[in-house]
Amino acid sequence: MILGLVRWMQPVHGYDVKRELESWQADQWANIATGSIYHALRKLAEDGLVEEVSTQQVGARPARTTYRCTAKGDLEYQELLRRYWWGYEVPFDPFLAAFAFVSSLPQTEAIGALRNRSRLLRAVVDAHRFAMASDFMQTTKPAHVGWMFELMTDRLEAEIAWCERVANRIEGGVPLYPAGFQGFDGSDRPAEPGWPTATDGPPAAPVVDATGVDADTARATLAGPESRHAE
Repeated sequence: MILGLVRWMQPVHGYDVKRELESWQADQWANIATGSIYHALRKLAEDGLVEEVSTQQVGARPARTTYRCTAKGDLEYQELLRRYWWGYEVPFDPFLAAFAFVSSLPQTEAIGALRNRSRLLRAVVDAHRFAMASDFMQTTKPAHVGWMFELMTDRLEAEIAWCERVANRIEGGVPLYPAGFQGFDGSDRPAEPGWPTATDGPPAAPVVDATGVDADTARATLAGPESRHAE
């Protein structure tokens, strides 16, 4: 990402690379910490992918080093560009690791957490839509930057819908383990306490208030994980 920006903006110093990445909100989707940009530029220079053009200092301000891409850096950039355009890599998502142990949560907390996640993602979607509609985005950025925000928004919308579907399934009593499911040692695998099994009868209807939210889910959502730690 940083190599590509140097190539696009060259000659350029680290401050302008940092400012451009911040305007793209790249720390949210490119696994780039803006505070590490200067270190990354020095590493690219050590590897011969970029080179220093000049270093300037104005008054008491820190010196600014300007960089440009080398021939070696251009070859590396072209190889990386096509690798990610034509290939696919599964994105890292720590939520998936946590979700693998969903049965470790009380059923009501899992429902509340999923619906809370849906609300958090909706706030991010609203922020992306605001950015896409802003004059700043439409008058100072290339069209494809807006298209990137559109892709991120569509992915978030899909996860929001998934959170709601799974929360409804859990609330409806869908069992986590099928009948006869066995553990790694060959023994019957029981469901976690509070979770239904495939042999259970239909779940009891939840008690809902005037808003249509059942009381257990509301308590779990409002209390959050801190209440679990206090027990």
